[in-house]
Amino acid sequence: MAKRSSLSIRIVEGKNLPAKDITGSSDPYCIVKVDNEPIIRTATVWKTLSPFWGEEYQVHLLPTFHTVAFYVLDEDALSRDDVIGKVCLSRDTLASHPKGFCGWAHLTEVDPDEEVQGEIHLRLEVLPGPPAPRLRCSVLEARDLAPKDRNGTSDPFVRVRYNGRTQETSIVKKSCYPRWNETFEFELEEGVSGALCVEAWDWDLVSRNDFLGKVVFNVPRLGAAPLEEGWFRLQPDQAKHQQPEGNLGSLQLEVRLRDETVLPSYCYQPLVRLLCQEVTLGTQGPGQLIPLIEELTSTECRQDVATNLLKLFLGQGLAKDFLDLLFQLELARTSEANTLFRSNSLASKSMESFLKVAGMRYLHGVLGPIIDRVFEDKKYVELDPSKVEVKDVGCSGLHRPTTEAEVLEQSAHTLRGHLGALLSALSRSVRACPAVVRATFRQLFLRVRERFPSAQHENVPFIAVTSFLCLRFFSPAIMAPKLFHLRERHADARTSRTLLLLAKAVQNVGNMDTLASRAKEAWMEPLQPTVRQGVAQLKDFITKLVDIGEKEELDLQRTLSLQAPPVKEGPLFIHRTKGKGPLMSSSFKKLHFSLTTEALSCAKTPSSKKSALIKLASVRAAEKVEEKSFGSSHVMQVIYSDDVGRPQTAYLQCKCVNELNQWLSALRKVIMNNPSLLGSYHPGVFRGDKWSCCHQRDRTDLGCDKTRSRVTLQEWNDPLDHDLEAQLLYRHLQGLEAELWQRHRSQNVGTETDPGEASRDALAQLLQVLGNLREAHGSSHTGPLPVEPTRLLALQT
Repeated sequence: MAKRSSLSIRIVEGKNLPAKDITGSSDPYCIVKVDNEPIIRTATVWKTLSPFWGEEYQVHLLPTFHTVAFYVLDEDALSRDDVIGKVCLSRDTLASHPKGFCGWAHLTEVDPDEEVQGEIHLRLEVLPGPPAPRLRCSVLEARDLAPKDRNGTSDPFVRVRYNGRTQETSIVKKSCYPRWNETFEFELEEGVSGALCVEAWDWDLVSRNDFLGKVVFNVPRLGAAPLEEGWFRLQPDQAKHQQPEGNLGSLQLEVRLRDETVLPSYCYQPLVRLLCQEVTLGTQGPGQLIPLIEELTSTECRQDVATNLLKLFLGQGLAKDFLDLLFQLELARTSEANTLFRSNSLASKSMESFLKVAGMRYLHGVLGPIIDRVFEDKKYVELDPSKVEVKDVGCSGLHRPTTEAEVLEQSAHTLRGHLGALLSALSRSVRACPAVVRATFRQLFLRVRERFPSAQHENVPFIAVTSFLCLRFFSPAIMAPKLFHLRERHADARTSRTLLLLAKAVQNVGNMDTLASRAKEAWMEPLQPTVRQGVAQLKDFITKLVDIGEKEELDLQRTLSLQAPPVKEGPLFIHRTKGKGPLMSSSFKKLHFSLTTEALSCAKTPSSKKSALIKLASVRAAEKVEEKSFGSSHVMQVIYSDDVGRPQTAYLQCKCVNELNQWLSALRKVIMNNPSLLGSYHPGVFRGDKWSCCHQRDRTDLGCDKTRSRVTLQEWNDPLDHDLEAQLLYRHLQGLEAELWQRHRSQNVGTETDPGEASRDALAQLLQVLGNLREAHGSSHTGPLPVEPTRLLALQT
């Protein structure tokens, strides 16, 4: 049983931002921090005061987090980025919006004195007299304090105040993880209630001290518990004047907090078995729970439910059967071929999720080189005469202004080249397409041909495949490559227009060049020869794609499983130490790294032979490193045990905050079940004779900060978490339980049902399973689960 929290974040857009550049504009981007820890950086949108990002993230984190903050900054090439403002949402605020916080929020000023973070370790005791009782406050240590100095650290000390008296600790130089172990006593006067205030400060020699946060205690309440010790989160000074809202612009956000208690696997087995039985029986089954779930699920949460169901059945090896059932249900209620799979049905949403989970690596292989070429060309491309801007093109080779006709011809030539390259790459990719994707498309093709067998509908099976492959997968990825991880940055306006026109052309090919799609935008006519040729190529490709037998499917799956594709790969810089003693220097060497479920390997180039650097079974933690440690940002450390059990650390540098968090997330996921994970670590390095973070001289010290092994970003290639998907599905069905009961009663009105038959009825079984899960969740808050595995399993027999 585990408690898990996740944040679904969508950063939509900003408006009315202040101009930070001399051109009267800004280059805004967002940084997302959870408890002051940067976890996400959006792409920069250039030269605008109303940026659109449209970026979505799913973050898994500890249930104990306090706030999530969105900082808007202006990127500067030659100086430090300007902070425009921030939106801060507390955990309590998010918890008060069960459907999520959605809307515009005003940016507020970022006051450095209010940017506090970290915790302080205190021990508080009330000592009896005579002559008078005393309050003893022991200031032990602090961790993760805000760095206030240019060197990336602080010089912290603590000021303790009570009843007009103030005492201070010593100053610990250059540390955000100081240890004091100093004790102060105050005499408690009778009748004086007062408060004990513990403040952390950064000492500065030539300027005023910087506030690092405080903790306030009610002294009379301390008297009830003579001894109190623990880590206390530092709070900002709420007494400071707040700046008026609205003059820094606004940010449109969608943020949803989801807290889940995930029960042991055996608790979900009856639900999983019942749903698998429904899928295995297909349309011949008596229960028809899947269509009932679709009917009762609202449009706004259908995508989430589709993803949960898809991942659950993917984990059971039934994804193809589940999708086939949905195909049959959709075909049964569709009379017009041209409306097939055009709605936001459970089939459409599930297929979208399936392609992202099972086909994203394939998409990258086919589409990646074409997208890179479009970004590198930076050509002005336009086919719509009403939108041509000749001044944006420049002069021709004869040093005269380019005419509109020349712009249109050059644009058509460029787009024909990109479209031809994409169709050729797609035609050659049959064997590269994952076996489960090919088998699913084969089922779809056969079902549609069976439903619309006449000659006039000969293209319908092909259009059914392309409606997902082209219209819902390739085209969206072409229009927004950043959202499909094909590029790190959004396209500029010129490249974005090229991508949009290319996506339209791909859609026309996917629609098999129908008259309806051609008539919408007549100015796309110059691409028609390539589109017509593409239709023939695409039909040939689909014919080969769906020509897969069971034996070939098994062979392909076996080949793919033997290949063990990497969880993550890419270039990183590994730390190298030169020399020995106090004059040693550090550098980072660039290598290509590959992370699988077995090891972290590296090589000089992507095509070079890889050598295992670290076996994942020996990894104990993957964490960030303080910037001051190497004078470089975005450095992570992988702590592991060598072959003889000695602790070792590999330091790897990433190029940006997103890459850093993605690598940390990937590493944490694959080591999540390692038995010897660390609970604490040193965010610094051991240099000379002490740790750079806390200045401790014991190299084997347990660590001055807590590890964050459960903080991860959700990615399309994540390992399947069967229990979590089952829990999310249970939570959704719990919300439908009243309607399910109503449906169950209406089915049995006026009939006398044999108790044995009722127990075998799928809807009755589902309601019984939901009741048992509700009981198990109730028991999880009060003590051991009373429901035994044998009893739960017996529900299905």
